Amino acid sequence: MKVNTNSWNRIRYTFYTPIYDLIGKYFAASRKASVNSLEIKSGDKILIIGAGTGLDLEFLPQDCEITLTDITPSMFEKVRRRNSKLKRNIVVLVMDGQDLTFSENSFDKIILHLILAVIPDPVACLRETERVLKAGGRVAVFDKFLPKNKKAGVVRKFFNLFTNLFFSDITRDFESIQTKTIFRILSDVPADFRGNFRRILLSK
Repeated sequence: MKVNTNSWNRIRYTFYTPIYDLIGKYFAASRKASVNSLEIKSGDKILIIGAGTGLDLEFLPQDCEITLTDITPSMFEKVRRRNSKLKRNIVVLVMDGQDLTFSENSFDKIILHLILAVIPDPVACLRETERVLKAGGRVAVFDKFLPKNKKAGVVRKFFNLFTNLFFSDITRDFESIQTKTIFRILSDVPADFRGNFRRILLSK
């Protein structure tokens, strides 16, 4: 069975929805640092692709417009409950991150947290991000990637047979994804799990 499909992602993340926050909050410090790197200004239009239960919302200012997309509808009930306390200006949309329905140059800043290692086609996702981002805009990426200039070893490839089925791909090379776009890397910081996660800031 091919595990990197929209259908399978929707099934497994619907199953994980009740416990998603328990796991996701482990990365709160990295999420916050990633969002802060965007230097969001008042009135900015923000897009979160693969927003999950909205764990990034608390790190975003109230005076910006936030659009959250995810392929898993069950996640959005948690987004709405979370935002009932946070009072952010949000719109939530069920949408495929590989095929966004927004017009070109629609957003000032875009957040890609824990999505590029899950989505079936990360290149398509990053190209769509490029398309809908305004010139001069920034993208905050936080995810599990191979360390820079490293290849996946035999052990990592073996464990990926299981992680890719149940959670996400642990063998993706960010540089091979990024070079297929016009994005420029502004910063690249090793993050959780001894640098197996990275915080990357991109500019268009």
